[in-house]
Amino acid sequence: MRLSTLRHACRNLPTPSVHQPRTGVRVFGLAKSSLPLGPSSNSQLLLRAASSVSGTTSAEKAPKLGKQTDGPGYENTIRENVQRTKEEMVALQRGHPALKPTLAIIQADEDDRLLELNKKMAGKIGLNVTQICLPRECTEDEIIEEVLKLNEDPRVHGVYLHLPPASLTSRVLNTLRPEKDVDGVSDLNVGRLVRGDMNQGFIPPLANAVMELLARHDTPMEGRIVLVVGGEGPLGVALQCLMQRRGMVVLHSRRSSEVLQKQANAVVLLAAGHMDVPPTWLRPGTAVIHCGSALMTEDHGMEMSGVGPLTAALRMQNVVQSSSRWAQGQQYRPWTLRSLKLQPLSPVPSDIEISRAQTPKPVDQLAQEIGLLQEETEAYGRTKAKVRLSLLDRLREQPDGKYVLVAGITPTPLGEGKSTVVIGLVQALSAHLKLNSFACLRQPSQGPTFGVKGQRGQISTRISMLEISMLINESFNLHLTGDIHAITAANNLVAAAIDARMLHEATQKDKALYSRLVPSVNGVRRFSPIQISRLRRLGISEIDPSALTPQEVSSFVRLDLDPAKVTWQRVVDTNDRFLRKITVGQASTEKGHVRETQFDIAVASEIMAILALADGLGDMKTRLGRMVVGSSRSGQPVTAEDLGVSGALAVLMKDAIKPTLMQTLEGSPVFVHAGPFANIAHGNSSVLADKLALKLVGEDGFVVTEAGFGADIGMEKFFNIKCRASGLRPNVVVLVATVRALKMHGGGPNVSHPSILSNLSLVGKGCSSNLRKQIQIAHLFGVPVVVALNVFKTDTQAEIDLVCQMAKESGASDAVPCHHWARGGRGSVELAQAVKQAGSQPSHFQFLYSQETPIVEKIRMIAQKVYGADDIELSPEAQAKIDYYNQQGYGKLPICMAKTHLSLSHMPEKKGTPTGFTLPIRDIRASIGAGFIYPLVGTMSTMPGLPTRPCFYDIDLDPVTEEITGLF
Repeated sequence: MRLSTLRHACRNLPTPSVHQPRTGVRVFGLAKSSLPLGPSSNSQLLLRAASSVSGTTSAEKAPKLGKQTDGPGYENTIRENVQRTKEEMVALQRGHPALKPTLAIIQADEDDRLLELNKKMAGKIGLNVTQICLPRECTEDEIIEEVLKLNEDPRVHGVYLHLPPASLTSRVLNTLRPEKDVDGVSDLNVGRLVRGDMNQGFIPPLANAVMELLARHDTPMEGRIVLVVGGEGPLGVALQCLMQRRGMVVLHSRRSSEVLQKQANAVVLLAAGHMDVPPTWLRPGTAVIHCGSALMTEDHGMEMSGVGPLTAALRMQNVVQSSSRWAQGQQYRPWTLRSLKLQPLSPVPSDIEISRAQTPKPVDQLAQEIGLLQEETEAYGRTKAKVRLSLLDRLREQPDGKYVLVAGITPTPLGEGKSTVVIGLVQALSAHLKLNSFACLRQPSQGPTFGVKGQRGQISTRISMLEISMLINESFNLHLTGDIHAITAANNLVAAAIDARMLHEATQKDKALYSRLVPSVNGVRRFSPIQISRLRRLGISEIDPSALTPQEVSSFVRLDLDPAKVTWQRVVDTNDRFLRKITVGQASTEKGHVRETQFDIAVASEIMAILALADGLGDMKTRLGRMVVGSSRSGQPVTAEDLGVSGALAVLMKDAIKPTLMQTLEGSPVFVHAGPFANIAHGNSSVLADKLALKLVGEDGFVVTEAGFGADIGMEKFFNIKCRASGLRPNVVVLVATVRALKMHGGGPNVSHPSILSNLSLVGKGCSSNLRKQIQIAHLFGVPVVVALNVFKTDTQAEIDLVCQMAKESGASDAVPCHHWARGGRGSVELAQAVKQAGSQPSHFQFLYSQETPIVEKIRMIAQKVYGADDIELSPEAQAKIDYYNQQGYGKLPICMAKTHLSLSHMPEKKGTPTGFTLPIRDIRASIGAGFIYPLVGTMSTMPGLPTRPCFYDIDLDPVTEEITGLF
């Protein structure tokens, strides 16, 4: 039977002669009133012929419908169902007090009898009912539009389509979400019923009501012959399945049949309209249930009659069941992660070969495996998706998992593989130890992708198989989901607003400027909400634009930005050295307002740092508003909110704030989100990605994230800035080291390629200097350390053993070699076990300094305790800035040191553990929106340049296959 053939309306049925029944036939029905058994009757619900004797034509002996007297009463059946549903409702709201289950009824006429009936029944149970009344001749698209709205409305838990059969098309029924289809008419719900899987589906209330009425009949259910007339659609299919499961024999007919009805001991009339059965066709004891007239508006408390009230009661039962399922679905879901098989090869293939050899899981499947709801993801293609922040509210009571930070020793220019350790560790935890685990990584800048990224091959930084190609997707290093583009657009909108405002203030009088800033629209002038906020900051309480005094008007319209003190720069995500210093305003239209400025690379924007530290959309909007873009000529800070642009910035960033879900080569989940510059910002992925992941992995799971550069920079900022902003506390630090870097720190030459010669002396000196110091830095914060030795093919076993031994002697909880580059997650199982063990130990996390500590002392504590400096030296400019920030109330902000990553000191050439130096602070700047102050220790370039032979020489696209080459 095709499910698309919906409620079939039987026509041309024989009209019974209701005034000429057989003599002695007694018919008992369920209606309160006694009505003739004829076409005009609205009460033919349950008829039972008690005997069959020779007839009479006397009208006085015509059968009447009356209250059933033998067996449980119909009213009791309704009352029992209502009471059971009320009890389920009370239990549901006990656990979810704010939940108010709601049934929405879509109808296509103005007949409100069904609405009133359902509202009365809902009132007895404690549910809400809402009505959407469409025109009688409504179109399919109009119905679908309303259904789609109800699908997305979280307040609605059930939808009843009270529409003519012709309107219940397959497209309409299957637009309705199955979980809200409380009448069980969609293809999926009918299929579930046929299959016998009712864990997620619904029994149609009318079919359920028929079964309850049949159960009240004296004849046993098993073996009963039931004739079903009409109803080829979902209701007929559902009823047939229910009857056959109870052992009944089901006969079908499109119209009344004397022959078939004399074989049946129960007749169910499903067709729409009035269908009546001549009493002469009924065998003694036959039950007749007429479903065509579902409405009985009679109601005397619980003394209700008709199939309508029982159907309504069972519909409410389905709504409560739907609400209960919804509530259960909001709870934490155990993972069902399916790992992807990875077969390591020797020699190790190229990055791109490894990536393309693996077939990723569809991102919606990955999302389902890790407990995300369908409405919590927004797919970007097949293998990546944004995850909505509503997840945090849904799982707010869920305990967090273990929080693991991967940092490193002072790196060589080639890097030591922190990112690959993150991925290897997560794959070992999830695919091999079967523990829920999540990786949280920064999004790489697109600029270096086409510029310079270091060497490749055997001297690579191992960004290979487990970092770039870990996501089985080239877009990881390209546009991804457009977050960096959103940051670029937002940043440059601020820059445009700054120059435009300075131009307009310089070329207009107060009155003209005020008229343009607060224009008359249809004869009415109003301040926008953001302008009212500025008035409040100025101490002006008036909100009528015509009521401001000239002095108040002047204060309002004049930001009076000093062009020489504008600190905001434009950004672009391309390496372009010729943008490090530019001149703007040279066109004649700018009327001589020329000034020098510059471009930074996009990831250096303060908006990127805000994205990484924001705790939600509201927090991000607040931070964007308080970004300081420069100073007025009177020395007052001017913010993005003063410019009136902060709301627009939030609009541009509303999607970028959602982390991007991807996967590793072995199918483990990864959040890629934010990528702030690791010198002038904190260099960590986002707070939100970490928080979402910690909820998803569950109490026994692990979230592994990475800090930029060495432990002295990235880890220190992670603890003092990111942990302070997020409120999260790490359980373990994984400190990444390599033999090649330790040789350099032990006195060997700067690294340009791994040494193939074993040198235990240099390795030992590097361990006793830089490795020991970095372990000590982690201990300053009270967090246990596991050292991960990233093994290269040139490392000897003696060198590996020495590093692990000396790391433990220096205070590491454990130290293990890692072979993830060549073996995938299998090569990091030992590390995973060590991290699991360390994570079970108590962590005594503490900040290095208090927020109340003065700015100078915060800087000194970092310099002395983390870097090992004797003291700091402030330039006059730096001291003046400190005095200014204290005056403006910024003194409690944490410190984000901007210094080289190639040494513990400010001198890149000083390896190992430098001592006896004074740390010079040449300048101090502030990212007020992001929420930190950053002292400049050396010269920081925020715009990389292109080398003589950039990477773009090797990047190409096959126009036929669309295959990208040269990225890896």
